[in-house]
Amino acid sequence: MLVQSANPRGASSARRAWLASVAVSALFLGVATGAQAQAQSGVSATRGEDNEVEEVVVRGIRASLEKGLAVKRQASQVVESVVAEDIGKLPDNNVVDALQRIAGVQVTNRSGGEATAISIRGLPDITTTWNGRNVFTASGRQFALQDIPANLVKRIDVYKTRAAEQIETGIAGQVDVQTRRPFDFSGPAFSLAARGIWHEQADKFNPNLSALVSNRWDTKAGEVGALLSVSYARTKFRDQSVTAGALVPFMTATPAAGWTPLERIQPTDGRAPGQQLWIPGSNSGLPSKAGSTLTVNGVATPYFLARDAVFASDFYGDRKRPAVNAALQWAPNDRSEYTFEFFYDGYRNTTFNSLLFSFVDWWGNLGPNPASTYTLYPGANVIKTRTVGSVYGFNSGDLTSAKTDSFVYALNGKWEIGDRLHLTGDFSYQDSQFSSQFLAMRTDRVANSITVDFNPGNGVTAFKFDNNALLKDPAQWNVAQFYDNANKNEGDAITLSFDGVYDADWGALRTLKFGGRYDFRGASESQRTQDGFLGRPLSTLDKGLQFTNADFFDGRADVPTSWVLANGYYLRDHATEIRALYKTVNPAFKTTDQLRLFKNFAIDEATTAAYLQADFEQDLFGRPLKAQAGLRYVSVDTDMAFNDQLTGARRLASTKVSDLLPSVTVRYDVANDFVLRFNYGKTLRRPNFTDLNPNYNLTGDLTNVGYGSGTGGNPDLEATRATNYDLTAEWYFQPGSALYATAFRREIDGLVVSLRRRQTIANSGQNTNSFVISQPVNASDGVLKGLEVGLVYFPEYLPGVLKGLGVQASLTKLESSQNVPSTDASGAITGQQRTTFFGVSDLSYNVTLAYERGKLGARLSYVWRDDFLARNEAALFANPIGIWSKPEKSLDFQLNYQVRDNLSVSFDAVNLTDEIAQSYYAFGDAGGPTTDNFGSTILSRTFAVGLRYSFN
Repeated sequence: MLVQSANPRGASSARRAWLASVAVSALFLGVATGAQAQAQSGVSATRGEDNEVEEVVVRGIRASLEKGLAVKRQASQVVESVVAEDIGKLPDNNVVDALQRIAGVQVTNRSGGEATAISIRGLPDITTTWNGRNVFTASGRQFALQDIPANLVKRIDVYKTRAAEQIETGIAGQVDVQTRRPFDFSGPAFSLAARGIWHEQADKFNPNLSALVSNRWDTKAGEVGALLSVSYARTKFRDQSVTAGALVPFMTATPAAGWTPLERIQPTDGRAPGQQLWIPGSNSGLPSKAGSTLTVNGVATPYFLARDAVFASDFYGDRKRPAVNAALQWAPNDRSEYTFEFFYDGYRNTTFNSLLFSFVDWWGNLGPNPASTYTLYPGANVIKTRTVGSVYGFNSGDLTSAKTDSFVYALNGKWEIGDRLHLTGDFSYQDSQFSSQFLAMRTDRVANSITVDFNPGNGVTAFKFDNNALLKDPAQWNVAQFYDNANKNEGDAITLSFDGVYDADWGALRTLKFGGRYDFRGASESQRTQDGFLGRPLSTLDKGLQFTNADFFDGRADVPTSWVLANGYYLRDHATEIRALYKTVNPAFKTTDQLRLFKNFAIDEATTAAYLQADFEQDLFGRPLKAQAGLRYVSVDTDMAFNDQLTGARRLASTKVSDLLPSVTVRYDVANDFVLRFNYGKTLRRPNFTDLNPNYNLTGDLTNVGYGSGTGGNPDLEATRATNYDLTAEWYFQPGSALYATAFRREIDGLVVSLRRRQTIANSGQNTNSFVISQPVNASDGVLKGLEVGLVYFPEYLPGVLKGLGVQASLTKLESSQNVPSTDASGAITGQQRTTFFGVSDLSYNVTLAYERGKLGARLSYVWRDDFLARNEAALFANPIGIWSKPEKSLDFQLNYQVRDNLSVSFDAVNLTDEIAQSYYAFGDAGGPTTDNFGSTILSRTFAVGLRYSFN
């Protein structure tokens, strides 16, 4: 058994609780300070004989929330908005962070010091738009929203339902990011913001800078405006994770005849000729009850389940995000307006993964008493602790350099024709490119022994070697494989659209909207890959190639805290020398001047759409009843060219599909402050371009199961289609406050799921020609339904210093179900399994306590989401195939003080409770976090101080 860490979790919990109490204390200290600041700032008051009316200037977080409610109340669709109350004052670091407190929105993947993934009501398929224009990153369908700096944003709208006038894709919804234009201001405007953000795990301060300058002028040619906004953010971060490998079966200490105690049982074995001893990749895995058996040579033979490996990742990152937004506007008269906009978004990321990997398999040395080398979980055949001798392991220094450049150019015109007709035309061109290079050098050794406790009680796997000090000795490590890969993904689009609005005013018919859109989209992906083996001690190479980390996992688990391995930064800076070194041993290894990218696919997609939409209004029982009905027609013509890197073969394919998508929204104002809203509509999700590529991406037999694994696309994929129903009730019970709820249902046809089948691929270049290939198909239907409730409330009756205290809260309850086909080895469907959607938490909520008074504003926010099915494991092992994330949470704090009318300072803290993100294997009743825990990652806390100056 392993000893718990010398820095016990109790101490860490106490530290986190102390920090949380500091934040809460700071919030209520701000309440008192705010009252004093208000008195000093000269807020006017009118007194009567029996009452006192106090004028409070609403600004900051409260103003942002009130403006968001105003957008929600006036919209035809079900929409949530985050509004920047002033220039550069969206109250978060990036767009994803800003959305996490919206009802129905869930964020995840909080590694790297930020949240990077977003879903709306559990679905990740979101249409991303910039000022209403569909935008994307490289060859993807969506834009990386986390790359958009919050400082450039004017407003973010999250559409949960869609009208015929809106782009038809995105079953989950649409996120429209709006940036500022010069005509947003009455005259000159200027803003300058600077923040320093400290990442605790990396122990680094990072800059976040932005500036905006804008003005407008009256000229003989009409009114002219110009705006320039720039932003730059750099983040140095460190992520640390410990992971237990997958479950596989082993013989017990008293094995079947011809087998060795605790020997790993492969799916097939020569000692059981012609027998399939077990089948990898079943949804629920092999049975884990005590006494479970496998049939070996006709005999029911007990077995154990144990992990095949443990590994630790010390992940260092350096991320840079430059961004530019520019706009020119011209209004030659009061009936026309022209806008030119330019948006550039950049992303630079260098990551170095210091990976320590060790098998905990049997390699031939169990000592004289194998039964003493393990313990089991009570009532299960799953091994909890074990000691293994003569164990093989490797370290890997992995360096990834990634770069994205996205450009959008747009020209927009608006015209008023007569008194009733309003026309808008929009032309845009965008180009986005993503490139990456991956260099990795492995060093390996055979250790005398390793001792592992797969779950000491906190879900973080603990392990140690017989002599952890040897992990830092370069003479112990043999330089083995070198991996040299690169990718380039490209995307561009030309888009032309026009929209018209006719003020009909014919009885109940108020307006007619019509329009069309043509979009020509291109996407391509290229890659190269090679590897070689060297075979010499690490100590014999340049010392600059050696990297030793320190203080791994912050003393929060009983794991090695330091090891030596290849320095990824050295590999990047000396790549030419490293390639030449490996070529001396591997003549086929390509040197720098021989490297070429191979284009896997190129796709051209032309989309034509047209719509007609009508808005009606009629009194019903003396109250306005509004309805909007529309029909959108869309036709998509796709030409595809795929190139097989293994054979050089070229494959062409094309598809043409069309859809007719209705939408209806009915809104009834039951009272001045109470609104009912119903929406019916159809939307669709088009296949990702990568999923259309039929060529294989292969991985050899890494664990001696007799075959490798692989993935490939499917050019015959069709769009996934959804029928959507929403019913919303909204009560605006006082100015700036509201309580609202939405019940919704999504009926989804043609969901894309992965099917597996065994294939023989000749000349694969791997250590086997037999593979289990996973490919996407439209083979699933599902239903997602739920309820979301939201509240924004700033009580008017609070006395004294409490006036200005408010709350923003939301809760989302989801239920999802889909059928996932099961297949045999040949790929034939043999049955159906019911499972939840990926990424869907049954319950999520957030609560924000806000205070806005005088010169001071403060916010304490807590976000929580329940367990969710994150992804499926590779079909190579015996564990339940589903990998679930444990509940995710974050406690964040923000404090802002208005030094002058134009000058403010701020303090922010994210993840005050210093959370660890964890996952586990499960399917149905099989598995769970106790016996099947998987990975654990420290989520770094961040603290920031900022200064902002602005006027307009």
